[in-house]
Amino acid sequence: MPVANAEIAELFERYAALLEIEGANAFRVRAYRNAARTIENLPQSAAGMLDEGADLSELPGIGEDLAGKIAAIVESGGFEELDALEGEVPEGLAAMSDLPGLGPKRTAQLHRELGVDDLDDLRAAAEAGEVRALDGFGRTLEQTILDAIARRAGQEKRFRLATAEQLAEPLLAHLRDVEGVEQAEIAGSYRRRKETVGDLDILVVAREDSPVMDRFAGYDDVDEVVSQGETRSTVRLRNGLQVDLRVMEAAAYGAALHYFTGSKAHNIRTRRIAVDKGWKLNEYGLFEDDERIAGRDEAEVYEALGLVWMPPELREDRGEIEAAERGELPELVTLDAIRGDLHCHTTWSDGRDTARAMAEAAKARGYTYLAVTDHSRHSRVAGGLDPDRLAEQIDEVDRLADELDGIRLLKGSEVDILEDGSLDLPDDILARLDLRVCSLHDKLDLPQAKQTERVIRAMDNRWFNILAHPTGRLIDKREPAALDMETVLAAARERGCFLEINAQPERLDLKDTHARMAKEMGVKLAISTDAHGTSGLAAMRFGIDQARRGWLGPDDVLNTRSWRDLAELLDRS
Repeated sequence: MPVANAEIAELFERYAALLEIEGANAFRVRAYRNAARTIENLPQSAAGMLDEGADLSELPGIGEDLAGKIAAIVESGGFEELDALEGEVPEGLAAMSDLPGLGPKRTAQLHRELGVDDLDDLRAAAEAGEVRALDGFGRTLEQTILDAIARRAGQEKRFRLATAEQLAEPLLAHLRDVEGVEQAEIAGSYRRRKETVGDLDILVVAREDSPVMDRFAGYDDVDEVVSQGETRSTVRLRNGLQVDLRVMEAAAYGAALHYFTGSKAHNIRTRRIAVDKGWKLNEYGLFEDDERIAGRDEAEVYEALGLVWMPPELREDRGEIEAAERGELPELVTLDAIRGDLHCHTTWSDGRDTARAMAEAAKARGYTYLAVTDHSRHSRVAGGLDPDRLAEQIDEVDRLADELDGIRLLKGSEVDILEDGSLDLPDDILARLDLRVCSLHDKLDLPQAKQTERVIRAMDNRWFNILAHPTGRLIDKREPAALDMETVLAAARERGCFLEINAQPERLDLKDTHARMAKEMGVKLAISTDAHGTSGLAAMRFGIDQARRGWLGPDDVLNTRSWRDLAELLDRS
């Protein structure tokens, strides 16, 4: 089984974290992080590209050295440099650096001054009050660390949706290709497109003589066969993801797909409806006494219950049952409805491709516009633009606009919101832009009242358009900023501002529940990729997933509109 892109990216991310803890050159650290993002966002397998003779050094941010390392990982499944570094730097430090409020520099300080090597050592030091005594820590951060360790200890290991997808889809294709398999689908939280996935449930309908169970257990990516039977088997993949395979009879397939898709709360509601009618609903079908009256497909089951089929993304018992009973399920936004991307980066700041290349890639996706929104000057580590450099970029984008055919390149900026709520660039340069996406990049640990006030004060600036990745969270790596989201959304509605669903798989920010709140409060959202290269534009589908989980329809999304209609919404004059 070829090494998945997600596995290569994880190795590079872990190596970068250990390098930073060791105090390595910042540019070297950034090179591995950029390479990890490039590989993770590739629209095709790096291993497959190598098989086809592709030169990976031509990918943005890779180069010959990193391309050679990727090839070695694909060939061996391991990363020798990482193995060597883990022999010098305790492996547990990487997990520590992921905790909220720490990061590599503070992790190195803890290791150096307290001899802390892993999470168990860190918990003991924090409980003893030793962490608060270190310079730059204090009592509050010490408690934050303890809370984060406790949460992590009580949680099952979960995988980001994009990571699970890279492993799940090849496995599903493998099973569908097995002789005798008639139907196959992945259920569970994966089918509901939750932002993280704990395990995979795969359902198949197959002939009795199909070798599907043996082919499943013998799949190249399987690390351990936990159990194997005639109708159910469980394996664990190389990265630790557990997969259950169930073989169902065709007459029960729809009922099983409903049952194993969930959610548990949704299933409780549908079973209660069945009980009220004197029936029984389970994974084998909908029964009246011993007679199965529905179960072959999901629509049949829902129709028998007096409901209409509902998209899996809605099945969380958040009002979808009542909406279905009223015939008022929303029309959900689809990828085909997106007309452009309102947040991307180029080589002017920390992007890996030129503005022209980004525009051409966006056009190839069928978009009619793309906003170039490189970082502002406060984001020094990202090579942010000061007013003079931004003015130069504006002129370049104008020149490009005259040369490009079939797509409009928009002049934009990702403007930092400073601690006092002011914007990082003066009004005279902001006024020259088509739009401004404004972001929190530091001081994410401010108390809720101050953080909320900070964002609202920024929205008071007439040039503020869209609050990008509103809470600044990184899934499983950085806690969200404490914002009173209802207050922020009310302020956005009053001022004619908008919020973003950031489609980057490690962000997916806004959360689905906040997206639903925005819809209910009448605040439209942009779904944007925050792409740092042409391959990053492919992440749009994950933002669509998040929007659908938030019940958003096409009209709730800014960038389903033509540029002319969108420009009217963005105009706060």
